[in-house]
Amino acid sequence: MLVFPGSPKERSAARRSVATGLNPYLPAPARIMRTRDLAPGVRLYEFRFVDHALAEALRWTPGQFVMLSVMGVGEAPFSLPSSPTRRGTFQLGIRRAGTLTGFLFDHIREGDTVGIRGPLGNGFPVESFEGNDLLMVAGGLGMVPLRGLLQYALDLRERFRKVILLYGSRDPGQVLFREELESVARMGDADIHLTVDETKDLPWSGRVGYVTALLDEVELDVPRTYAVACGPPIFYKFTMEKLVQKKLAKGRIFLSLERRMECGVGKCGHCAVGYTFTCLHGPVFSYWDAINLPELIYT
Repeated sequence: MLVFPGSPKERSAARRSVATGLNPYLPAPARIMRTRDLAPGVRLYEFRFVDHALAEALRWTPGQFVMLSVMGVGEAPFSLPSSPTRRGTFQLGIRRAGTLTGFLFDHIREGDTVGIRGPLGNGFPVESFEGNDLLMVAGGLGMVPLRGLLQYALDLRERFRKVILLYGSRDPGQVLFREELESVARMGDADIHLTVDETKDLPWSGRVGYVTALLDEVELDVPRTYAVACGPPIFYKFTMEKLVQKKLAKGRIFLSLERRMECGVGKCGHCAVGYTFTCLHGPVFSYWDAINLPELIYT
């Protein structure tokens, strides 16, 4: 399992080889097993590597990402919203946002193959989380990487104390994994709290308001709690303020930050902030690390 030392410099991914081979630049073919729409313009893809041995041997840590490529179209990084405890396949939550994603939505179907390399980057320090309460705070598409962590905690439920998810979306039509989360809430395996900014006259019986308001209602056992957060830049500003107000140590708060990653292996420099590369030293950072690099969070 991935060891997660303290500073981003110490976590600089000395290991260059990845699950898809000794050459981290070479993608492996993966077949699309099934797809389903999560929200307008957001689709969940499930993949399995064509190479059976690779499919069975694949491991990753929640919070890591892969690079997906289509020959002649392009390549882009995507978070893994599924847990490594669920073997054989992996999932990607993809939003239509550009040339590559538009091609995926319009031309790639179940049974087609794409290129995958990875997993890359550093994930959440799940070994440190074990034996503690786990608070997850997601805004919008930030639910995609946190869903993998949630699945991991649920599949290994005996290793964690309380598991709490606070998730805010713009409106009911944008709530990702809604049925799944409501099912988890009914089963009582985790405390799930959903809210939307506005209903837009769509059916909704839950909370209306910003996700940060939910933090005011959560009682934390501060010395026994780790928090993770993922969302748009403005989300981090107010979420971090709330968590610090609750006396949570900055070293016990982790953020998933996917700042302009392109190559995935620290060569293109596109995601660099000083000597820190999001794709190598992240995309998961402690708030203690990130607070000294505000460009990581707010750009």
